[in-house]
Amino acid sequence: MTELMSMTEPEICELCVSLGEPAYRGKQLFGWLQKGIRSFDELNNLPASLRGKLKENCLLCTCKTVKRQISSDGTRKYLFELYDGERIESVFMRYRHGNTVCVSTQAGCRMGCSFCASTIKGLKRSLYASEILLQIFEIRADTGERISNVVLMGMGEPLDNYENVIRFLHLANDEKGLGIGYRHISLSTCGLIDKMDRLSEEGLPVTLSVSLHAPNGDIRKAIMPVANRYGYDELLEACVRYEQKTKRRISFEYALISGVNDRPEHALELAGRLKGTLCHVNLIPLNHTERKGYKRSERDAVQAFAATLEKHGITATVRRSLGNDISAACGQLKAEND
Repeated sequence: MTELMSMTEPEICELCVSLGEPAYRGKQLFGWLQKGIRSFDELNNLPASLRGKLKENCLLCTCKTVKRQISSDGTRKYLFELYDGERIESVFMRYRHGNTVCVSTQAGCRMGCSFCASTIKGLKRSLYASEILLQIFEIRADTGERISNVVLMGMGEPLDNYENVIRFLHLANDEKGLGIGYRHISLSTCGLIDKMDRLSEEGLPVTLSVSLHAPNGDIRKAIMPVANRYGYDELLEACVRYEQKTKRRISFEYALISGVNDRPEHALELAGRLKGTLCHVNLIPLNHTERKGYKRSERDAVQAFAATLEKHGITATVRRSLGNDISAACGQLKAEND
């Protein structure tokens, strides 16, 4: 079966021709797909014969809301169910610079980061490009608001689903679809170096966020199994290569975990390791996840950590916490409803 909604307009036109239909039907079909339709029966301006061929030869992915939580600050957390019953999460956030949606790229995750709820049951499967796109369509329909920015930081490791993620980026950027500029899209990775190098060759000016979460290799190995495959120095070298190739500043994600990676000596060590790197450090007070047992750093420790980085020439900001009164941690809403 051909997975229809992940196809570009030219690909859909070719498909229609292969089904004995004129190419212009592909343009019509692409327009319908960009509305996030749930059934081929909704294609009411296409002939019944074409709808029948599509039903016979194509898979139309769907994404329905199972649960929605709304925070007092306006943040919305969604639990979605896909066509095969797998469940994923997405988050809608309001900022001064526009509305942002955080999307999942996999159902579950096999990276095994010890502080993340997404890894609790491992990886179920990777998502089609359309299933990443559908999360935005569903949230846009629910809120009635324009989506300006997208972050691929939900469930899953985006670069572990490389082909579908790249296809999603092209579809999200398509002016006949969402029309979201590449510079308004951020992609987060825990550090799959071979895929980072490959991404640097794509010519897509997205923002790359690297989940570092530690000032050295020993601490990173203790909380992130991927660090046993890719060394700390090796990862930083890959980041330099990416910056040099793309001329884009990398953002390092650093979740502050009380007593694990948030001490003054950790801040000093991190500043030393990143010195001379074109980067920004995004400090994230950890969202508490009951099953994981970690605690977020105290406010004073967070501010002191940021101040130390800034003092040593490393640009750092503390991510504004949103959705604290709902299941804000990645994978937590799904875990609570399994």
